[in-house]
Amino acid sequence: MNSFVEIPPAAHYWLRNGRVPLTLIAQKLSGLLLAEQQQRSLYHEAFVAVDVEVKDGDIITLRHAAELPDSVPSVDLRSGLIWPCFVDTHTHLDKGHIWSRSPNPDGTFGGALEAVRQDSTQRWDAEDVYQRMAFGLKCSYAHGTQAIRTHIDAFDEQGETSFEVFRRLRDEWRGRLQLQAVCLVTLDYFMGAKGEKLADLVASSGGVLGGVAFMNADIFQQIDRVFELAKERGLDLDFHTDESLNPDDVALRYVAEAAIRHEFEGRITCGHCCSLSVQSESEVRKTVEVVKAAGISVVSLPMCNLYLQDRKARRTPRYRGVTILHELKAAGVAVALASDNCRDPFFAYGDHDGLEVFTQSARIGHLDHPIGDWPQAVTRVPARMMGLEGVGEIGEGMAADFVLFKARSFNELMARGQGDRAVIRAGKQIDTTLPDYAELDNLMR
Repeated sequence: MNSFVEIPPAAHYWLRNGRVPLTLIAQKLSGLLLAEQQQRSLYHEAFVAVDVEVKDGDIITLRHAAELPDSVPSVDLRSGLIWPCFVDTHTHLDKGHIWSRSPNPDGTFGGALEAVRQDSTQRWDAEDVYQRMAFGLKCSYAHGTQAIRTHIDAFDEQGETSFEVFRRLRDEWRGRLQLQAVCLVTLDYFMGAKGEKLADLVASSGGVLGGVAFMNADIFQQIDRVFELAKERGLDLDFHTDESLNPDDVALRYVAEAAIRHEFEGRITCGHCCSLSVQSESEVRKTVEVVKAAGISVVSLPMCNLYLQDRKARRTPRYRGVTILHELKAAGVAVALASDNCRDPFFAYGDHDGLEVFTQSARIGHLDHPIGDWPQAVTRVPARMMGLEGVGEIGEGMAADFVLFKARSFNELMARGQGDRAVIRAGKQIDTTLPDYAELDNLMR
């Protein structure tokens, strides 16, 4: 381990002189005093100066920093930040880490689709998918992630293979990572018997029904069919919508209208929603209003969208491809940030790190000045989208699942890489050594 601090192996100890972002503290404890230094911050960074008592894997006491008895082991964090563990609610673990063998030839969306199609057709047996997904989980866990939702390419036999791998990994990682899976096909796939079979597979796997909603002549019937299948099986929904810079793409609005029409009671998440960024104010207003009314949550993937959208050879991109984060949040729509793809043709980079997602998203989407409650977008908000209780926040009686940083402010946190962070799970410090890329060499021949 290369952590900046060493946590005692004792079952009972204190973390002293830490700082927790105010918005990540459970509501019942939000009356704790703000750290005086941060009250005066030009960036309006609201922190609570705390001591945290941990016993038998749980948070026993969370209080304003004070003198502590010598009878219990303690660690002085020297005003370092304490975060809850990250929640990554939109990933593609089954595609991950194929870049070395199947790079995107031109960095475009079309190039990514074709590269993945060829790679999956030739290489995606159970062992290949298992090794790459497991590698991604090792990265996520070491960085401090606690829960992950992955989309899984699920056409025909590939769906059977990959969902079997998912179920195996979910069992193997139980107690360390909470895993959810969403099937990923184009919505036309649900119009026949194959779609019904896939919905049954998702239900038997405890998954979420999903797919790519894109504009076509049958879009209304396709969306209605997905809602029908989900209602029959009691499944939540998670769509890819409007991943383009075409202002005529309004699939998000159609999904929201369908949710109201079907009186859908499950959770609905829509990812990407890029076209909102290039639509007129009146069109945006129509969509946001119905999305809010339908209770739909939106997850934005700024790193991947920035990489793919508006990419043309020898031309500087004009648009970021990121949805209207501020406007959606101001309207009361739950907005999360997530990793999306990692080292595959859709995004050549990334390391399954929730802090990188937060830091890059803040820069890309101007989520600073002030930071406000945006830290919730990689913790508390996605946990609620996934239906996870007691995850993504810090409070008495909750599990002692933390990420500890030497950084004392958001500026320090985001200005320098935090490779020396400490990750605490159920009160115990874990090994944060990242897996070696060489582990995948046998798959890259």
